[in-house]
Amino acid sequence: MEVDNIILEKIIENALIEDIGPSDITTDNIFVDTNNIETAQITAKDKGVLAGGFVVKKVFDLIDQNIIVDLKLSDGQEFEPGTLIASIEGRTDKILKGERTALNFVQRLSGIATKTREMVNLASPYGVKILDTRKTTPTLRYLEKYAVRAGGGINHRMGLYDGVMIKDNHKKAAGSIKNALEKLKSNLGPMVKICVEATNKEEAEEAYYNGADQILLDNMSPEVISEIVKKIGDEDKRAENKIVKFEVSGNIGESDIKALAKTGIDFISSGKITHSYNSIDFSLNF
Repeated sequence: MEVDNIILEKIIENALIEDIGPSDITTDNIFVDTNNIETAQITAKDKGVLAGGFVVKKVFDLIDQNIIVDLKLSDGQEFEPGTLIASIEGRTDKILKGERTALNFVQRLSGIATKTREMVNLASPYGVKILDTRKTTPTLRYLEKYAVRAGGGINHRMGLYDGVMIKDNHKKAAGSIKNALEKLKSNLGPMVKICVEATNKEEAEEAYYNGADQILLDNMSPEVISEIVKKIGDEDKRAENKIVKFEVSGNIGESDIKALAKTGIDFISSGKITHSYNSIDFSLNF
């Protein structure tokens, strides 16, 4: 799970500026003696899946390179309440200045990883993979999508620049799915994969017969999805060198996973893993 250090530093620097501002007036006026050294521990108060341990390290490194952060768990590992996540040693004032920012990152990223893992565990017995969406916190998508990977999910696309998807407003603006597909294939060539969002059987068939590589079945019942997957799947078997993938989406939560996964689809995409998760509570104490 590679992370771009330049992007990471920019995100954390902005978070530190937001919290500390020109100075930490409480800490700076208590700990005038900057030689004061403390050891602190971050412990879990909830059960979950860790994501963002490296972010904790980077927060304190940007505040003071002399702070030592010893991570006890790797991202993607599960933990119970009371689990020691990390020990931190360094100047008291510096640790205090990074405390809240470090905890804010790790509690939210671990919340995403935990919710993702729950969905992955429900879908994986059926060979279905969990995808995220672009429904992320502005400026934090990079880290939130990392947390999805830590939880065992797959990134759908990072932004508008690295994946082709025809959505409802594209269809309306182009006049039809057929028109949108023709324009994309003409401009992008045959090597680019195209996903098309379909809201009913007719749109799914229009997407398939006009060359979509992946069809996103949006807000449909398991019964309708099964019917579409079987019909198009049977057609696909007769089409030489063509294999279409099926994705479903539309306000999907844990209770929906099993019924949807049984329909023969390949992917379930859920915005809930990045916008409706519960943060995992951690504490930092000297």
